[in-house]
Amino acid sequence: MPLIDTANAFIELFAQPVRTVDSGSLAGLTFAAKDNIDVEGRITGNGNPVWRRAHGPAAAHAPVVARLLAEGAVLAGKTHMDEFAYSLMGTNAHYGTPLNSAAPDRIPGGSSSGSASAVGAGLVDFALGTDTGGSVRLPASFNGIFGMRPSHGAIDMSGVVPLGPGFDTLGWFARDARTLARVGRTLGIAGGSDFSAAWLPSDIWTGVDPALAALLRPMAERIAARFGKTATDPLPIVGPEERSEVYRFWQGYDAWKVLGGWVEAHDAELGPDIASRFAAA
Repeated sequence: MPLIDTANAFIELFAQPVRTVDSGSLAGLTFAAKDNIDVEGRITGNGNPVWRRAHGPAAAHAPVVARLLAEGAVLAGKTHMDEFAYSLMGTNAHYGTPLNSAAPDRIPGGSSSGSASAVGAGLVDFALGTDTGGSVRLPASFNGIFGMRPSHGAIDMSGVVPLGPGFDTLGWFARDARTLARVGRTLGIAGGSDFSAAWLPSDIWTGVDPALAALLRPMAERIAARFGKTATDPLPIVGPEERSEVYRFWQGYDAWKVLGGWVEAHDAELGPDIASRFAAA
């Protein structure tokens, strides 16, 4: 029975899902890929119609897609995203807003909005997204599903349109922890670590709602305890507001360096929120 997009999650729902093998660690699972990730024979639209018109079909799958297909997963389609992955809202002036099944009157969060929406609506078992400044973590929270952003560089970013190469990371969503871990093992994420110590700064909870801090602090301490040695020295020099501003500046610089020239040259008809971000960059 053909899959019906009941959540406006897909920019392209394939009439014939992509399947390469019938066996493997992910056999029986369906997935979707954010529209900044290459799928062979399909245009990578990057959330913007001008970008989509200016680019031809991808010559090959991104390595992350090829890996999942080689382990038996079936690719259902490509999902909506915020333009150029440059927002956390989950809205798109050109393609609309994917459904947040956990809270239909609320935004789904972005920029991996369609991937989170597709998983939350039960349209696929898991979905790929990217995370530069929260674009997997935040939609996972908004949609009440699981999301994983591994360490920077843990998954090959080849075949993925960059936003901020110093921060860009591939990630994924699932409705349950078992599937999340199953995908992670397939991608080579689960397993040992070279880390021998943790740093849990004493001022990391500054400005955090007390109820939320009370929930998260024991979890953070349990994770830190796994390393045996934990430093608690405060973060040096600047406070949380300054750190946020530094990140915003650095991300904007990265985004403009990678995409600014193209946006200017193609008069890319940006939505107001994305236009303001590029103007600030």
